Amino acid sequence: MADINLKEITLIVGVVTACYWNSLFCGFVFDDVSAILDNKDLHPSTPLKTLFQNDFWGTPMSEERSHKSYRPLTVLTFRLNYLLSELKPMSYHLLNMIFHAVVSVIFLKVCRLFLDNKSSVIASLLFAVHPIHTEAVTGVVGRAELLSSIFFLAAFLSYTRSKGPNNSIVWTPIALTVFLVAVATLCKEQGITVVGICCVYEVFIAQGYTLPLLCTTAGQFLRGKGSIPFSMLQTLVKLIVLMFSTLLLVVIRVQVIQSQLPVFTRFDNPAAVSPTPTRQLTFNYLLPVNAWLLLNPSELCCDWTMGTIPLIESLLDIRNLATFTFFCFLGTLGVFSLRYSGDSSKTVLMALCLMALPFIPASNLFFPVGFVVAERVLYVPSMGFCILVAHGWQKISTKSVFKKLSWICLSMVILTHSLKTFHRNWDWESEYTLFMSALKVNKNNAKLWNNVGHALENEKNFERALKYFLQATHVQPDDIGAHMNVGRTYKNLNRTKEAEESYMMAKSLMPQIIPGKKYAARIAPNHLNVYINLANLIRANESRLEEADQLYRQAISMRPDFKQAYISRGELLLKMNKPLKAKEAYLKALELDRNNADLWYNLAIVYIELKEPNEALKNFNRALELNPKHKLALFNSAILMQESGEVKLRPEARKRLLSYINEEPLDANGYFNLGMLAMDDKKDNEAEIWMKKAIKLQADFRSALFNLALLYSQTSKELKALPILEELLRYYPDHIKGLILKGDILMNQKKDILGAKKCFERILEMDPSNVQGKHNLCVVYFEEKDLLKAERCLLETLALAPHEEYIQRHLNIVRDKISSSSFIEPIFPTSKISSVEGEKIPTESVKESRGESRQTQIVKTSDNKSQSKSNKQLGKDRDEETPHKTTKDIKEIEKKRVAALKRLEEIERILNGE
Repeated sequence: MADINLKEITLIVGVVTACYWNSLFCGFVFDDVSAILDNKDLHPSTPLKTLFQNDFWGTPMSEERSHKSYRPLTVLTFRLNYLLSELKPMSYHLLNMIFHAVVSVIFLKVCRLFLDNKSSVIASLLFAVHPIHTEAVTGVVGRAELLSSIFFLAAFLSYTRSKGPNNSIVWTPIALTVFLVAVATLCKEQGITVVGICCVYEVFIAQGYTLPLLCTTAGQFLRGKGSIPFSMLQTLVKLIVLMFSTLLLVVIRVQVIQSQLPVFTRFDNPAAVSPTPTRQLTFNYLLPVNAWLLLNPSELCCDWTMGTIPLIESLLDIRNLATFTFFCFLGTLGVFSLRYSGDSSKTVLMALCLMALPFIPASNLFFPVGFVVAERVLYVPSMGFCILVAHGWQKISTKSVFKKLSWICLSMVILTHSLKTFHRNWDWESEYTLFMSALKVNKNNAKLWNNVGHALENEKNFERALKYFLQATHVQPDDIGAHMNVGRTYKNLNRTKEAEESYMMAKSLMPQIIPGKKYAARIAPNHLNVYINLANLIRANESRLEEADQLYRQAISMRPDFKQAYISRGELLLKMNKPLKAKEAYLKALELDRNNADLWYNLAIVYIELKEPNEALKNFNRALELNPKHKLALFNSAILMQESGEVKLRPEARKRLLSYINEEPLDANGYFNLGMLAMDDKKDNEAEIWMKKAIKLQADFRSALFNLALLYSQTSKELKALPILEELLRYYPDHIKGLILKGDILMNQKKDILGAKKCFERILEMDPSNVQGKHNLCVVYFEEKDLLKAERCLLETLALAPHEEYIQRHLNIVRDKISSSSFIEPIFPTSKISSVEGEKIPTESVKESRGESRQTQIVKTSDNKSQSKSNKQLGKDRDEETPHKTTKDIKEIEKKRVAALKRLEEIERILNGE
């Protein structure tokens, strides 16, 4: 085997770069969304051990909805990308391009085992530019193929060094081969097939046996006419070690998937659930289809499922002729390569092995797979194809009459393949371009129509999306997912009646439950979301809440491990004011997924409804242990600590709010509550800064405006409070507390009795029974020296609040003044009277306002990509007040009431001339 030189490496890397540089500008499309964007295993906050517990898509291997694709090392490289650039796609595509160049260079080294230098370079160039590889290279999830291929080829190259002098066994390369096979398998399952290629290489290439020679030797041994040669015994030892290692890897792999096969439906692979002979005829026909894609990659499609390739239901189907021709050609090559011992036959044999053995896992031969044809699985088989083409070219080009023609044809093939690859990369620029390009090739695949609809839906173009979803239902009337998509789009267009009809249609296509019998039908787990979506739709009608709950329970009965059903049902039960049952639902969901921060957060919200703040805080903390950047948990746990009144919790509450605004710098609520904390800690300047930041982000922030004005009022900056109150009342003319505070400032500071009177009269227009506004208006009458009117006003106020002692005292003062013949100025000192009124402006409103910005929301942790993740408001509306007050609040109010009474006594002494 000749070594490869720098010029050859530069040539191959340059060709790969020229063909794939435009892939750097593509985004995350198709399966990339699940594997990259929605996969929490990429996040640094996820423990590394989780990568070895979940499948390729981040789903626990123990769950039935898992695809059982165990590729932790590939996910590890995604995680490396995430550390470097988070979710910027360019770095992911760049690494894929580098891996493809590495595979092409290693493949050149493998070709040198069977081809001359020139043919090896040609085979490697063909491999580097072949358009069939765009899905594996430009699609980010294709990295599994690339990584597996690197270790696949490395394992094979290592094994070729296991033959020492005099046919002895060199164990180090064999041990390294086994290790590399294991690594390749952890990148993608097909990596294990390199063991079969090593076995074929050992017997027919390294030892030089042919099939007739093996048959002769075995026959003589069985008849007792000879013994097994020592070299053959050594070969058997090596093969036994390889096969035992493979068996061990298979056992481990079966344990990892917990002896469960993934769930695929007839939509993913129609032939897999078809009867005999349709199943066999269709599967056999798929082999020449894949071969044709290698030979003529002019029409490529990202998705070959559903109706792309119609089933072959009869022996008379003309397509069976293609199957027959393919097997005849393959059989001819196989007989030639096994019967003769020349270099050409060895080359053909290894090419056939590289084509056939890595394809076996995708062939449906041993187990069904979730696709009909997938271009990315042809990445390794194309190596054998390229060796065959290069070997055939070598044979033709040696004949002088065809030499020039062979070079012209080869140049045309490489050039056209390069251009096709470059052009095909642009199809992967976005989901819309990808699926539209696929529809040009095949219009009988409902999944493609659905996916174009999804792409338009992501752009909020619901009207156009609906057309594609409806077309999907016409192409495949029994496609449950298509009807679900139609229903969801109608819902987005606020056409609830049509949405319900579509969901009901999808539900009617689901397997029916037989009462009293365990549900055992195998369906796609995401199809169960039809019950969730329908229930979410109808529960908007308060009279249909029980009906919605029945749908959730039906989904749970069909699949007891359906986590999303428990989550959605818990949310509904809270809406139905059944927090204890909601708690049971969330606890059940946590049994299925204890590492889900959203679930712990939702359970915390339930405990808030149950008036158990300590338990709620524990669950918030558990959510933050799993996800330190969980925004809602940071915010609401901080508010809970703030409302507890415990001084020792305030530093942690402040820390969490600071983390929250770091995650959500544009949310005014975070700054507002930091201001409230500062007010609690008597840090007036800091409180002012936070309140102003909140108002800057949200000019009409009701609570922030009022509390900033209140802060100014409490710190003897009443004149600064006045413009803030004007702004508050511009947005909220009916804000009673703002009107009371404004009236107080106008009376005390501005001596504007008429302005104060307008404020209090406005309050009584809105709420005639408002004691505070009514009483303050009485004070205005008194200031206006209209004692009779003040008396009548105080009598009316006392009727509203007969137990308020200060009103009775004021009434007595007014009556004494009326009966006194010496009615002389001054009447009450304005500041004294106003202090009574100011005292009635509840400084405890600061505590109440805190509840106005609580974001107690249930998080919908949906497994359905198409399902909305909208949140449900559980807490108080922003304009509502929280009636609960802490012990500390009550003590402060009582202290101020005592001070007010003392001032009243002082007023009485002044009026009595003491």
